[in-house]
Amino acid sequence: MESEYESGDAPCFGPLLVDGHPVDPDTARDVARFRRAERARLVTARALPSEEREEATAALIDGLDRIVALEQGMTVAAYWPIRGEPDLRPWMQRVHDAGAHVLLPVVIEEHTPLEFRTWSPDSRMVRGVWNILVPAHGAPRRPDVVIAPLVGVDKALHRLGNGGGYYDCSLIRMDPKPRIIGVGFSGCSLPTIYPMPWDVPMDDVLLSDGTHLTR
Repeated sequence: MESEYESGDAPCFGPLLVDGHPVDPDTARDVARFRRAERARLVTARALPSEEREEATAALIDGLDRIVALEQGMTVAAYWPIRGEPDLRPWMQRVHDAGAHVLLPVVIEEHTPLEFRTWSPDSRMVRGVWNILVPAHGAPRRPDVVIAPLVGVDKALHRLGNGGGYYDCSLIRMDPKPRIIGVGFSGCSLPTIYPMPWDVPMDDVLLSDGTHLTR
């Protein structure tokens, strides 16, 4: 699924052209290799024992309750967990019960921006691209808040994700930009991911050890 440059390292643009700005191919290749290695290491590291995972996830949910002020009618994009990501579905239920609208990202076509569709506990779910569960129907909506799962995050709050690049190519096009909150288990911090022109930094980062960083 990933090329030498990785689809996530030049999302939605030409492989070496970012909104008309050329990117040095050697730099792009080196950054892609670094990220691929770090991604593999961090995904392995977050394979926590079940009790530790439950405690860490509960801590993240408590943290989200503190930093996200839910309001009637607001739209909050969450995610359906894959590859050992924190399972925030209990918090999604809380958001729904508070009268806010929960959205889930949907890949309509590879290498194109995400759509965000409304989810509720009784939504019919289908298998989308890469077998990820998504709402079967619904018009695209713009989120006020986006909760993005972290594989890793650097000191400048740039996110290392799963390598598809979909969040970056979607968020960079949103106007007005939503509040972006990266969530992950502790131990996923990096000095830098060597950000490229298309990388969109998080506004907040929340980790399971209680760390809350803001930009």
